Amino acid sequence: METTYVCGHKNPDTDAVVSAMAYAALRDAMGDNGYVPVRLGHLNDESKFLLERFGFQPPMMLTNVRTQVSDIEFDRPPKIGKSVPVSHAWEIIQAHPNYSTIPVTNEDGRLFGMVTAGGIAESDMRAIQNPIIEDAPIFNVLSALEGHIINSDEDVFDSVSGHVVIALPCAGDPYAAIREGCVVLCGQQRDVVDKALERKASCVILCQSSLAETYRGISSETCVISTPCDVWRAARMLYQALPVSRIARTQDIVCFHLSDFLDDVRETVLQSRYRSYPVLDQDDRVVGTLSRYHLLRPSRKRVVLVDHNEVGQAISGLEQAELVGIIDHHRLGDVQTGYPVFMRNEPVGSTTTIIATMYQEHGLMPGEKLAGLMAAAIVSDTVMFKSPTTTPRDRRIAERLARIAGLDLEALGKEVFSASSAEKPAKTLLMTDFKEFHLADHKLGISQITTMDSALVLSREAEFLREMEALKEQRAYDMVILMITDVLREGTELLFIGDQEIIRQAFGRDDIEGHSVFLKGVVSRKKQMVPALSALWG
Repeated sequence: METTYVCGHKNPDTDAVVSAMAYAALRDAMGDNGYVPVRLGHLNDESKFLLERFGFQPPMMLTNVRTQVSDIEFDRPPKIGKSVPVSHAWEIIQAHPNYSTIPVTNEDGRLFGMVTAGGIAESDMRAIQNPIIEDAPIFNVLSALEGHIINSDEDVFDSVSGHVVIALPCAGDPYAAIREGCVVLCGQQRDVVDKALERKASCVILCQSSLAETYRGISSETCVISTPCDVWRAARMLYQALPVSRIARTQDIVCFHLSDFLDDVRETVLQSRYRSYPVLDQDDRVVGTLSRYHLLRPSRKRVVLVDHNEVGQAISGLEQAELVGIIDHHRLGDVQTGYPVFMRNEPVGSTTTIIATMYQEHGLMPGEKLAGLMAAAIVSDTVMFKSPTTTPRDRRIAERLARIAGLDLEALGKEVFSASSAEKPAKTLLMTDFKEFHLADHKLGISQITTMDSALVLSREAEFLREMEALKEQRAYDMVILMITDVLREGTELLFIGDQEIIRQAFGRDDIEGHSVFLKGVVSRKKQMVPALSALWG
């Protein structure tokens, strides 16, 4: 079944991670087992704690859904070892006319070279101009000629080499071409055979000859071979007994890996003239070949977005993927499609709440561990139901999931918000739950740290402000905001770098001094912070 990746947003929080896992599990329970949950970044401490708490492995990391070589239907021609005879390579090419090139591999399966019908023909033409055979393995020769050695068993031969002579009746000295080290092909000419043995020819090939019985068991330095082929065929097949490694192209080979992006592949192909290119896996072993026509209509990765619907927060390469669904509880963003997709966007406090509702609608129930994890995700995203985004349905669903998991919801909430580590570097904490927003012509970044002890985090205010200032300059933001949300105080200590007047007007506060202000009752980035700034900037 085709794989569909279920992706949360960049800098994933617990709701993004769990909603991806829960939706993939839902589709699996419905019989669609091609859905795979992924994460777009490193897990924060809270998510790590909860996954370990409920016995789950983190979803695999996926940072890009651009189309890769692995996504296309490339050719998978037979692979041949570099020691096989040219005749065998030709048979394969003739048997598979759709494959213009056959990969030649080493014993470990890695690429040695490429062989084509044109390469074989070129080698054959060279043999006409220069009829010499060099170190053709004896087993290859016997295979190509369908022959056998008639020497004494004590005579051992490893290869055949020499100038190839076809002994035919001619004017003048009939033995002039027979010299020491040559390869002689003849028929019923016993005198030719005797002269070749006398002059220590490298090999004598008896073609369709009854002389084989005459010389059977002979002990000689000359290898004597009997073949059912006629002289003309034997001469041609002799050159095709060479190992294919001798004629394979091994220099300037352009190859691609399964992980290469098709955009880069196209660029390389346009700059080269080859008909076919080897495809390698992560261990550099040959898995197939691709040609230009494979790049015309490539398959695209299938993607479902959860807990977001903005390009800035989505996985890279989304424009090259096939977006098949969006499940979210945020404002509608800028993701666009050229075709209808499944879309479910509801004004609740957590995307996990929507997916848990979908379980109910299909008459399914998550397992005990997954139910506990989903309850924790809802508690996390609604800040223990204190966020203004919280709805009665969030609480009802979370309570139902907690009952399935056999958990106390209040105790679970305390576990969730005690999981973050304030000892980490300020930059790490700042970027853990960081999102970028484009409001009117303003570009800003908003980070949020939810804690049960804001004083501990605020003791590092100077560190955070330095990192925020650097981030503002690096990414050309108009403003960088850090929300330090205290669950127990039910409010947020707001740190900001940017125009103080913006915060004063957005939240109606005239008592702001420096770069911080406490906002009572403000705990939601998407329903309080972003709307307030949006209203200010139109």
